[in-house]
Amino acid sequence: MADELDELLDFLSNTSPQVRGAAADIVRGLTGDGDGLRSLAARADRALPALLRLLASAGGGAGEAAADSLVNLSQDADLAARLVALGAVAAAMDVMVKRGAEQPKLARSLVMLLVNLTQVESGIAALLQVGDEKVQGLYVAKLVRSFCRSSSDSEDEDIFEHIASILVNISKVEAGRRVLMEPKRGFLKQIIRQFDSTNQLRKKGVAGTIRNCCFEADTQIQNLLSIAEYLWPALLLPVAGKKIYSEEDRSKMPLEIANALSHEREAVDDSEIRERALEAIYMIVMQDDGRKAFWSVNGPRILEVGYEDEEDLKVVGAYELIGSLLVGKGEIEQDQEQVEEKP
Repeated sequence: MADELDELLDFLSNTSPQVRGAAADIVRGLTGDGDGLRSLAARADRALPALLRLLASAGGGAGEAAADSLVNLSQDADLAARLVALGAVAAAMDVMVKRGAEQPKLARSLVMLLVNLTQVESGIAALLQVGDEKVQGLYVAKLVRSFCRSSSDSEDEDIFEHIASILVNISKVEAGRRVLMEPKRGFLKQIIRQFDSTNQLRKKGVAGTIRNCCFEADTQIQNLLSIAEYLWPALLLPVAGKKIYSEEDRSKMPLEIANALSHEREAVDDSEIRERALEAIYMIVMQDDGRKAFWSVNGPRILEVGYEDEEDLKVVGAYELIGSLLVGKGEIEQDQEQVEEKP
């Protein structure tokens, strides 16, 4: 079997396109099986470079088969790191830009490959292009552009939906958050607007990305509040519950939020999205300016109503954490403002 596998890997570099394609198909089949993955991992020094070369040079089915194989192999963190060292991030981005429009299946596989590669620190650094100020953020710009141009109601047709997971991965590190939150680039505003998508993977990715970026609230609160018209609906509507709000409550809210809460609506079923939204709100209201902005959109009332119907214990805890903070700071500030406004 070992000799046969070595011979198969040789065929990946054969001069005949038909032979390379047939070999790539067989390798893809092997990566779908635990034993096959282990055998290929043991020959990673040969298999990974050969698959990357095939990905970069082959059109049609052979390139797609190579990409699928790399997706499966890169689920192993050690192999993912080795792929990054071999230049897999740059190769995936280059092929996606050049051939993604013609080969949507290939583009989808390359995005999934980047999801796996950005699970490791070196992969995140490579995607952010850390260390080269002239191009830093260029790959991110291309991914955000694809993510925001290509939503679809049909998940089967949403080629770039998994970019949502890449954005979550890169926003876990400070360098990634810095790129996403740079005001001139406007990435975060573009990403937040994808929260309206019916695709749950997109919604969850946007919620996770916002939440991660809010770890920078202590130094970036003004940047966050500069996109408040997009930020507050994305954070507050998932945790507002299903009830119709009174006209008095809605009169104290921005129009987009007030309109959404003026009629019955489906709740956000995914508890992780609700929890991420509340975690982001908590980090914002920890800041003085964030807390004032939260009061200005009637945020406390929205959380009060949403809390009444919440059943998930982790989400309940996230509501209560914000409540304890507001009781200690926000409500006192609000009372003081009301006193100062009296004649």
